[in-house]
Amino acid sequence: MTRSNWRDPSQYIEEIFVEENCLEYEYTKEILAATKLPWSVVPERGNPNNLDDEFVHNLTRGKKQLFLCENRGHFYKPCPGTREYQCCDYQVLHTGSNCPIDCVYCILQAYLNAPWITSYVNIDKLFKELTDSFAANSDSFYRIGTGEFTDSLALDNITYLSEKLVPFFADKTRAVLELKTKSGVVDNLKSLKHNGRTVVAWSLNSPEIMQKQELRAATLQERLAAAKQCADWGYSLAFHFDPIIDYKGWEEGYLETIKALYRSVPAESIAWISLGALRYLPRLKDIGIQRFPGSKIYHNEFIIGLDGKSRYFRPQRVKMYKYIYNALQKMADPRTCIYFCMESDEIWKDVMGFTPDEKGGLGKMLDATVNFQV
Repeated sequence: MTRSNWRDPSQYIEEIFVEENCLEYEYTKEILAATKLPWSVVPERGNPNNLDDEFVHNLTRGKKQLFLCENRGHFYKPCPGTREYQCCDYQVLHTGSNCPIDCVYCILQAYLNAPWITSYVNIDKLFKELTDSFAANSDSFYRIGTGEFTDSLALDNITYLSEKLVPFFADKTRAVLELKTKSGVVDNLKSLKHNGRTVVAWSLNSPEIMQKQELRAATLQERLAAAKQCADWGYSLAFHFDPIIDYKGWEEGYLETIKALYRSVPAESIAWISLGALRYLPRLKDIGIQRFPGSKIYHNEFIIGLDGKSRYFRPQRVKMYKYIYNALQKMADPRTCIYFCMESDEIWKDVMGFTPDEKGGLGKMLDATVNFQV
């Protein structure tokens, strides 16, 4: 399979496992009826195999396997941010874990304990949690995303989950759904009624980082072509430059991506753009070097931040942020919210000249950006 084929990374999946008690779910039946992949049944609360015995060693093999099972916890929960840095009040919809894309820097390598990809099929519970929460907090505004523990669209040609989520949010005036991906899988979004309540988002990086550090992800051109298509269908867009990585030539690389972005999609369709420099749990370094010995991204100088994650030293973060922020500011629509993901007030002040609290808080800044487009 050539590199250009990874526009749809679901092609990497070779087999499906189904938890026995999930066979009667209507959603399970829909997935199995639509797929041509071989599938087998796993006992209730069982595992598909023993690949989790050596999680890191078996992670590549596990990414070829999809496990349809129950979410016995909560689908809907706050983003696991930290109070030491500015958080955007994001809410997470936990639809599954892991994805077929394999990024050198992926935090899930150090966060999960099972190598296979899980998709939860008891989605009646998912929609009930959302409905109950919206009813109990009718004055609140919700920005909800499915891309915290998995890629929102990488498996959509197998699960077709977007066809259920997008229409559900279409009539929710106090909520917006964000689907975040590194794929080019958007065909299922074409005919959906969305009423401007779904934001389709892409993680972007410099071309070199995307090519060398994001395995089985769509190319820059494929991601931007998919974004343009979504804009043509009336969706709002978002982009996440995260993680921004320090390497020789990073200035030219990120500028190339920014120029390509604004050549490809209308500036007025972009609701928000986030910036976040590389940060990781310390144990991820050993895992990343073990799995990707040719990568050099962990060979820089780092300091332990207030959240316990390794980060670039503050002067380097400020230097990179200023360069990228200024390049974006020259091309962005004035209503697009450009913000930092998990950074301190000091960084905000150094780079943007203000803190979120001076503008009512980061959550309010983002809420206003979405609402002007609806």
